[in-house]
Amino acid sequence: MDHKGTVTIETKRLVLRKFIDKDIPAVYANWTSDDRVTEFLTWPTHRSVEVTEKVINNWIDSYKNDDFYQWAIVLKEINEPIGSISVVEKDEKLNIVQIGYCIGTKWWNQGIVTEVFSATIRFLFDEVKVNRIEARHDTNNPRSGRVMVKCGLKYEGTLRQAGFNNKGIVDVSVYSILASEYYANVK
Repeated sequence: MDHKGTVTIETKRLVLRKFIDKDIPAVYANWTSDDRVTEFLTWPTHRSVEVTEKVINNWIDSYKNDDFYQWAIVLKEINEPIGSISVVEKDEKLNIVQIGYCIGTKWWNQGIVTEVFSATIRFLFDEVKVNRIEARHDTNNPRSGRVMVKCGLKYEGTLRQAGFNNKGIVDVSVYSILASEYYANVK
């Protein structure tokens, strides 16, 4: 992989950028404190803004590493973060990354995650030169899988009791797209 780090990416409605200190109140208000957002995630709902502050400061410190990818999803219309998308796992030997994302409930069902995931896929194939992009979701959260399909990922199967999130041990559906598939469909 040709790591670039968390560079700014712009779409029609959104800017994907590094988190900054002043984002902390909006991050807490817009999604980290919402039980509906974290229901199927691997991290617990933040019960205080101090928890969000620790997480954001850790990410800010990690931006010094060019293989760290953690974007704030900033809605241009309000100029504040409404969610995040990141590389949650990577395998350098196999040239694979796994993507995770979340967004505040106020912005669900507006195509925002599809828009940012598509832009992230383009960046990871074109700039970082990954060969395979994966994403996974709890089988009880099919909306996340619909985003993956809209972004061109193919369903590969369900791994039984192979994940852990705020619901406990869960089945996870696995999706992926290969660079060859992506470039075959780029117009």
